[in-house]
Amino acid sequence: MARSLYPTMDLPENSPLPLNVAIVGAGMGGLAAAISLRRNGHHVRIFESAQMKAEIGAGISIPRNAVRILKRFGYSKEHVKPVDFDGVEIFDAKTGVGISTPLLIPRTGDEDIFCHRSDVYKELTRLATGEGDGPPAELLLGSKVLACDPEAGTVTLSNGETIPADLIIGADGIHSVVRNDILGHAVKASASGWSCFRCVFDASTLDSIPELNWVTDGITGARSVSWREGGPIRMFFIYKCRNGSLLNFAGYHADPAQDDPGRPWKPTVAREEILDHFKDFHPKFLRLLDLPADSPPMRWQLRAMPLLPTWIRGRAALLGDSAHATLPLLGQGAAMAFEEAATLGCLLPLGTTKADIPARLEAYQTLRKERGEYVNVESLAQASVPEKRGSYLRSPEMQARMLEYDSVKVANEYYDAHFRS
Repeated sequence: MARSLYPTMDLPENSPLPLNVAIVGAGMGGLAAAISLRRNGHHVRIFESAQMKAEIGAGISIPRNAVRILKRFGYSKEHVKPVDFDGVEIFDAKTGVGISTPLLIPRTGDEDIFCHRSDVYKELTRLATGEGDGPPAELLLGSKVLACDPEAGTVTLSNGETIPADLIIGADGIHSVVRNDILGHAVKASASGWSCFRCVFDASTLDSIPELNWVTDGITGARSVSWREGGPIRMFFIYKCRNGSLLNFAGYHADPAQDDPGRPWKPTVAREEILDHFKDFHPKFLRLLDLPADSPPMRWQLRAMPLLPTWIRGRAALLGDSAHATLPLLGQGAAMAFEEAATLGCLLPLGTTKADIPARLEAYQTLRKERGEYVNVESLAQASVPEKRGSYLRSPEMQARMLEYDSVKVANEYYDAHFRS
């Protein structure tokens, strides 16, 4: 029998009642949704299968459309230890020649930043579960969800418990359980044919190595090093994070063995394996791999979700990677999850009833699905279509479409037009 685990409150007569929300997955998207909904006064519980939840040792891009949302959530810039992002220095991997490529869309008050993922995760956890507006969300570690019933509004845990909820948010990533139950069948992320070596280096000795001046000379932001003489994409993408003390490294390369069922998803690798894939790069770029590693290098498979027929069913909805996981080549993965979380907050204010939820989720899908799918498709094209490579950095139209979008403004206007009485 379903058992309610949500708190009860003694409310004044005729007060609007909060929703009981179950969020599956305590990644960045799940925490962002918890922040957005708790601030409305709803009771939120986050079910996470891991016994201990932490983000990997890697950097993350937070463009201004996402920073705009973090500010609304009340984040502390000091806590995320950001490094500003003004553009990219683009280098030819063979010749070593570079060119400055600043962002083409002027800032209007919101910055673009790079951070360490764990710093952002800690801040989102604080905003979701600590002091602040609305009842703190409850984070339930070691609570694996095996299934959900979108129509009945229940999630079933691995211990056999069935938990009722007014609203279920599937923020459980690329291996989503909620996605399967919304669609009625399993859908897996497709192999892209590319993988990525990931590592974070200690940047404290960077200035003492003359061959690495290219990392610090030029505009503030990222460094892209690409092999341009045809063939599959091979690229370094690096940037500083944690107040400049760390250097995030990503090495993209073709990986035809990605579909090997016996291959681990993200194994650690030796420096020599990375060098083998990029041995023809100019020596000044390979010198980067001599920096002391703050975290062990790993190889991550890059996969992407096919476009889904729907993100919603009944009283359940998908958010973030569970809906539109893709390659990170537009730097908008976390930003899309933040935008989706903020949109839910706009559409589900205090006073929303259980009966209202299906229509509000229809609105959520109307507002979010096309944009999430655009990022999915365009990110893949940056790797797979040679003439598209680097097009985001050259296109003011694409940058404006991403960076100038205000998801809260759009969602509030939609709510006022369709739901406010």
